[in-house]
Amino acid sequence: MFEIQAVSCEHSEKIQAKIDGKTKPLGALGDLELLAKQIAQIQLISTIADTKNNILNDDPTDTQHKLQLVSPHLTVFAGDHGIASEGVSIAPSDVTSQMVANFANGGAAINVLCRQFGWQLSVVDAGILHPPAASLPVINQRLGYITQAINQQAAMTEAQVEQGFSFALQHINKIKASGCNIVAFGEMGIGNTTIASAIMAAIMKVPVSDVVGRGTGVSDDVVKKKQQVIEQALALHAENLVDAKAILRCIGGFELVQITAAMLAAAENNMLIIVDGFICTAAAMLAIELNANVKGYMVFAHCSGEQGHQKMLQWLNVKPLLNLGLRLGEGTGAALALPILQAAVAFYNDMASFVDAEVTDVT
Repeated sequence: MFEIQAVSCEHSEKIQAKIDGKTKPLGALGDLELLAKQIAQIQLISTIADTKNNILNDDPTDTQHKLQLVSPHLTVFAGDHGIASEGVSIAPSDVTSQMVANFANGGAAINVLCRQFGWQLSVVDAGILHPPAASLPVINQRLGYITQAINQQAAMTEAQVEQGFSFALQHINKIKASGCNIVAFGEMGIGNTTIASAIMAAIMKVPVSDVVGRGTGVSDDVVKKKQQVIEQALALHAENLVDAKAILRCIGGFELVQITAAMLAAAENNMLIIVDGFICTAAAMLAIELNANVKGYMVFAHCSGEQGHQKMLQWLNVKPLLNLGLRLGEGTGAALALPILQAAVAFYNDMASFVDAEVTDVT
């Protein structure tokens, strides 16, 4: 369904030479240099296509090539989970719809951070128990009211998974048409840390005790309950967890389906993808399972305070930009990463070279 062009290393040496030629010691800007190089490689995909059409000159890495972060857009996808009825969270499913209203009214942490840093924010109802009021600015991409409890039956049908992929593709194509080239995703859904833990265990083939954390701050008893529920679900669906779509169908969530597909659609559109915390990283793992080329478009914003997230990042062999102990979700870690991305682009574009500044190059 998604045709994703691999991020090419063809011009890596020229990009690296441009970075190394700035007025600084080699590697002195640390991870900012790696970030700038990744963004340059992604954005050269479109630039090279234009070059072939004689729109630009023959060298897409020359001084005329500027990196851009255009109209950053963050989407929060919300969905409810049947597993919440098993007592895996401190909050009931009603809180999902209450928080969706809070997002729509501009009062949540993600709203504050998006306003602070300049993200465009949209909120998607992927399937919550209590649909939001029609007057609220929430995008309707509902796959149902709530998933089934994964320790009792499959979370959803194949048709719901396919519809979720279609919704996500339409959403990303609309954002892309606005000129945006950088996207991030957040989530809301009571019980979804349990779902993300189950996905992690299914993909990484690790013990459930290694993947279950405290989510929003639950007690030891609730942690044990989460472990039990996940073990039941993995045993129930063991023969069916054969690929990423099957994992989504059996133990996923309505919001996870759409985040996974949105990541794939964004990569298909040569967009930079900023991956938030534990739950969005579970979606990233599924997206990579579906098409490995998507990983090259991903920047992992932070390592959350959720137990399994660091293990996820290690398994993916990626380094997050931030480590602030966040465990809120909503896309807050991704939102906080934007100034770092902007700094990487700014030094690549605007910092003088040794030649331009007439500074002796002692590197």
